[in-house]
Amino acid sequence: MLDETIISRAIIETYKEKFVNILKSDVAIAGGGPSGLIAGYYLKKKKPDLKVVLFERKLSIGGGMWGGGMMMNEIVVQEEGKKILDEFGVKSKKFENGYYTADSIETVSALALNTVKAGVTILNAISVEDTIIEDNIAKGLVINWTSALDIGLHVDPLALRADHIIDATGHPCEIAHLIEKKGKKLFTRTGKIIGEGAMYADKGERVIIENTKELFPNVWACGMAANAVFGGPRMGPIFGGMLLSGKIVAEKILQKN
Repeated sequence: MLDETIISRAIIETYKEKFVNILKSDVAIAGGGPSGLIAGYYLKKKKPDLKVVLFERKLSIGGGMWGGGMMMNEIVVQEEGKKILDEFGVKSKKFENGYYTADSIETVSALALNTVKAGVTILNAISVEDTIIEDNIAKGLVINWTSALDIGLHVDPLALRADHIIDATGHPCEIAHLIEKKGKKLFTRTGKIIGEGAMYADKGERVIIENTKELFPNVWACGMAANAVFGGPRMGPIFGGMLLSGKIVAEKILQKN
């Protein structure tokens, strides 16, 4: 006979254990889109003893990749992006001029599964509402239930420590905005968020690589957040640069860790 209270206790106790375990992490990732997932995967793959946690404000992870282009669930990558998809076991189809297509549902599912299996803790439905900054250095994140924030409940947040923070929140570059609102200068040529430009896929794919870097002490930008912070065009449903950005930010953090 099923006992509802045991079911509830199983969820509460195991979630509590998972939550307490990430209150001090090596890397905390904000944003569960493709670049955030890739960053977490490569951090754990290359250094399995790292403690890596990823927070996604929505129930579902994967960011905009689920919808492909205008809800036609196919994505496009070029050769370097295809190599990453190959590593994750995602089937791709050669199109023309060095372009490959892949099913966006298969791609997100593969990224999510492999990232979890690599050992990244993913907590969904949680938003980052602030940062911990001490002596002008980021030391952690302040988090809250997304649902509580969405309906305006006055609920105090909780905080966690992390040696490195990754802003993988996409176009809104939410972590960078939180830091900027505190009057802190970012590592951009203006000291502030430069902003994302109009669509220019070729340039956007190129500059996202150079824009994948530290934006504030211990805080790193990857994916579309990198172009939004440091200035770069958007590029639409071509995702090779996003995947490479996640891999590169992992490599840069590992060099410093």
